[in-house]
Amino acid sequence: MNRLSAAKRAQVVAALVEGNSVRSTVRMTGVAKNTITKLLVELGAACSSFLDHALVNLPCKRVQCDEIWSYVAAKEKNVTPEMAGAKFCGDAWTWIALDADSKLICSWLVGKRDPECAQEFIKDLAGRLAHRVQLTTDGLRLYLTAIADNFGSEIDYAMLVKIYGNDPEAEKRYSPAVCTACKKENKIGDPNPKDISTSYVERQNLTMRMHMRRFTRLTNAFSKKLENHTASVAIHVMYYNFCRIHQTLRVAPAMAAGLTGTLWSVYDLVTLLEASTAEQAA
Repeated sequence: MNRLSAAKRAQVVAALVEGNSVRSTVRMTGVAKNTITKLLVELGAACSSFLDHALVNLPCKRVQCDEIWSYVAAKEKNVTPEMAGAKFCGDAWTWIALDADSKLICSWLVGKRDPECAQEFIKDLAGRLAHRVQLTTDGLRLYLTAIADNFGSEIDYAMLVKIYGNDPEAEKRYSPAVCTACKKENKIGDPNPKDISTSYVERQNLTMRMHMRRFTRLTNAFSKKLENHTASVAIHVMYYNFCRIHQTLRVAPAMAAGLTGTLWSVYDLVTLLEASTAEQAA
């Protein structure tokens, strides 16, 4: 990997963040699979470190949270005791917090859909916000305790609970059941009913599935290791926040949030790896 030029690294990363698989990136760039995987993991760590320091004191007013499903090594139903004992396998949920105004991804976490991950995710989000916000989540009950524990009364929190109809043809197709109603439930503080929504973060779920091949449903393009999966998410968040122009805002989310004054290129993103390597050497 050290023999790759910065331009070649940028070419590889540009292919990955636009939804290409590792194997298709090998065919497009001529770079070996193991080299691409090593670049993915090391750049993912550099992006995660940069974002950990950059996403602080955020001036958000309205935040939406959701979880997106994927899996590592095998789907949960196919995980054997031997596999589970050897490494992380099965369902891998990516928890996402999105600023409704700037469309900035404020916080994320890859893990299980359990109370421990809910607590860790909300604790991280609470530490990144500059002031009181209005927060909306779906009807997942894990959020209730986590938000109460980490925000206390210093938040305006509501749930948007969607009610789905029963469709006898549901098992014969891949589209979700029809949402017949949405119920807004105030949980903490005094949230504005007009701002109780999860539309933006749900749209971000689609963006993630389009920009990370390992998230695409009904394919064999899944993550084989949790390390690779987490690195891919970190690079996506970095690319989405700093390099990708939002279609509605006409600027990158990080620019809309005031974190940077310029649009980053993929080449700029790759330089984070060089900076990280130099810092470790020092």
